[in-house]
Amino acid sequence: MASDRPGFLEELKRRHVWRVAIAYAVAGWLLVQVATQLFPFFNIPNWAVRLVVLLIVIGFPIAVAFAWVYELTPEGLRRTAPFDSPDARSETEGRQIGRKLNALILVVLVLAVVLLGWRVLVLKRAPQPAQSSAVSVATSSAFADAMPSPGTSAAIPPKSVAVLPFANESGKPDEQYFSDGLSEDLITALSQFAGLKVISRNSAFQFRDSRDSSAKIGALLGVAHLLEGSVQRAGDEVRITATLVNAVDGSILWSQRYDKPYKDLFALQDAITQSVADALKAKLLTTDGAVVQSDRPPSGNLAAYIAYQRGAAYRALHTEGGSRGAIAAYDEAIRLDPNYAAAYARLSGEFVALAIGFAPADATAEIAKARAAAAKALALNSNLALAHLAQASLLLTVDMDWTGAEAAAQHALQLAPNDAGAQAVLAEVLSALGQNQRALALQRHVIANDPRSAGHWGELNVYLTALGRLEEARRAIDQAIALQPGATVFHEQLTVITILRGDAKTALATAHQEPPGPWRDVAMALALQIGSDRKAADAALKKLIASIAQSGPYQIAEIYALRSDPDDMFKWLDRAWTNRDPGVTYLLNDPFILRYQHDPRFAAFCRKVGLPTTTDAVAMK
Repeated sequence: MASDRPGFLEELKRRHVWRVAIAYAVAGWLLVQVATQLFPFFNIPNWAVRLVVLLIVIGFPIAVAFAWVYELTPEGLRRTAPFDSPDARSETEGRQIGRKLNALILVVLVLAVVLLGWRVLVLKRAPQPAQSSAVSVATSSAFADAMPSPGTSAAIPPKSVAVLPFANESGKPDEQYFSDGLSEDLITALSQFAGLKVISRNSAFQFRDSRDSSAKIGALLGVAHLLEGSVQRAGDEVRITATLVNAVDGSILWSQRYDKPYKDLFALQDAITQSVADALKAKLLTTDGAVVQSDRPPSGNLAAYIAYQRGAAYRALHTEGGSRGAIAAYDEAIRLDPNYAAAYARLSGEFVALAIGFAPADATAEIAKARAAAAKALALNSNLALAHLAQASLLLTVDMDWTGAEAAAQHALQLAPNDAGAQAVLAEVLSALGQNQRALALQRHVIANDPRSAGHWGELNVYLTALGRLEEARRAIDQAIALQPGATVFHEQLTVITILRGDAKTALATAHQEPPGPWRDVAMALALQIGSDRKAADAALKKLIASIAQSGPYQIAEIYALRSDPDDMFKWLDRAWTNRDPGVTYLLNDPFILRYQHDPRFAAFCRKVGLPTTTDAVAMK
């Protein structure tokens, strides 16, 4: 009879459409959560997550319609028979199917609850890319005071950007310097804007040709936006495509293609810079003393600019061969434009690197060339921060004129307040003057703008070690090693931390991990001094004296301090000063030497070398 026919809602229930809809919705949500968590791990692009969501949404009405038309029976799927049909399933069969669907919904709900619990209990307790109010640091480690403590998750600054190296689509390897120059110029230009965090070249360029998602790159660099693009040069014409991307979801905020004569390159760079600044609502710096910085040749000579960028590529190698290649490239840039102040400043820095970093038998010629280049850079452009940094480097590491180096570094930072290089140099000077807490604060800003620099993490470790914050120092040097596993000095620095903790066995094992060379010998000699094998300790010191008495007297003084022999320590400190060993720079942050800071000879030595007699560093107990 008509009155016995079920209504629409009852029919939905009879056909289990409600249960199918609920099961589908919960399973779809679960699938989206899994995709969101796993896809970035496998470098699957963000659009794939959006595709999954779209397919699930499209599939919902299809699943509901399918549940209306078909039913599940012990024999399998079949078309749902009308309520009053002889083929309609029995009420008992309906209840059995309902129980199976209920069980399916329950299983999916349990999985959803487990996933939610995992996200709350695990992910939210994991260290997040962290930053202070003025700084954003994208790393796997966070530091109390030096970095926000683990568990904090301050938001990435909305006004933050990394300029990734533009792709060279010209088909010529030599054109890479041209496209890199465009990217570096944009980094320099965008750094002139107040409140805009811009990642340094060193970190941004590590993602050249990266297949990582924009979200992952943004998290690693601690930025909300990525500027990427391509460059194609054909004869006298150049095509540049630039795109500003929201790092979180990969959405495009701004994009533009430019087809212009090659000679208009600098005008194109300015147009892109202004467009990005407008999109991020950034305004030029108005800080007292700040001056717009540029590494372009004053003549506009593009060949000189490309030579300068070739020098930057060599400089980034951080090897002796790299320094010599950079010097040749900067010389070429200067030949093409004799008034190129930035090239002179970089040239000075590379001569200092050769003289100090690679310790030739006689560095007199290199130091003289470094002085001449720095002086020329300052004479050509006294408002160039790079020129003052070149001067500061000479005053600090060669002349050991601490107050002069501080003044030069302060001037550079005043001219370019957002420049990570200026911040790093000033931090070194402050630490040399015994102001390690101030150096630490500056180094936080340095790492925020250059989070993928192993050297910056190494310096952070030095300041933390000086202040007695050994666990944070260990995490900092671990980060440096992770970024550059084969680099020298890092395991020697880790050995120092282990010695300060009194762990002789681990110290010796750590020293063995330092790459072969003088720094391994230093690390081994240091580690053996706190062990029980006195013969081995004496032999290691004797070997070190035979090999580095001229180039490393400061390190020998450290070993005598560790041996509780202040007489020989002060003797070798005097030799270090006579030889102008750059190690003297670390006197007021050295926990070994500072064991004798209350000895009258320590104050006398400080006065002799022009350093303060006080420091905020902590001595080894």
